[in-house]
Amino acid sequence: MNEPKISVITVVFNNEDTIADTIESVAAQNYSNLEYIVIDGLSNDRTLDRIKERKEIVTTLVSEKDAGIYDAMNKGIALATGDIIGFINGDDFYMPGTLAKVAKTFQDDPHLEACYGDLCYVRQDDTQIIVRHWRSSPFVPTSFETGWAPPHPTFFVRRDIYKRFGSFDLGYRIAADVELMMRFLERHRIHARYVPGVMVKMRMGGTTNRSLTNIIKQNKEILLALRSHGLDARPFRFLSRKVLSRGAQFVRGILHMSTTAKGK
Repeated sequence: MNEPKISVITVVFNNEDTIADTIESVAAQNYSNLEYIVIDGLSNDRTLDRIKERKEIVTTLVSEKDAGIYDAMNKGIALATGDIIGFINGDDFYMPGTLAKVAKTFQDDPHLEACYGDLCYVRQDDTQIIVRHWRSSPFVPTSFETGWAPPHPTFFVRRDIYKRFGSFDLGYRIAADVELMMRFLERHRIHARYVPGVMVKMRMGGTTNRSLTNIIKQNKEILLALRSHGLDARPFRFLSRKVLSRGAQFVRGILHMSTTAKGK
């Protein structure tokens, strides 16, 4: 069976210190049927120079002003020609073999419409140190009501699903990725599969976890999305379950750091 074509999209703005790691992680996948699209928001540092240093890896490069990260992601979707679309941000990187694992998952089930895995948050200054281990789980209807969501950088979706059910809703400034996954899984019940194992490492300090203000804004938007899709949006139930879940993820990160320290 032929390998499915995978379109990987990176949205980047002023990430000169980390974008090379992202690109190298895509190159290291050694996946032949790959389209790599980079959407730069007119960076004013040396991000473009770093990208052009590995221009042979990049299929399409766009550098222009956008209306935010989700507008840039929509541009990438519009340009994509692959059977499957995934996103890796300019300060994240893939674990080895991720794209091959994704391709096999889709090949094993011709009716599959999406798959996702696990993610680790790592320290900015030392990506070997895991701060939070985001271990996901199979989707169960109404899971989003309790704060559950797949890690978006591990969420690979057939391109046809975007055509049928839409791209990122720009009405959500900081939680459009959660709303999109909620729309696909809860509302349209696309056929998705959880693939255990870490697919992506993400540096701490991204848009949503950069400050308490952003965390509050994101949760308000997620509650709004729940209501818009006819789901239970009781704040206390949502936040209490989410806090418990995130707490468990941080504990796993602490245990990993402790184990790593003992091994040195």
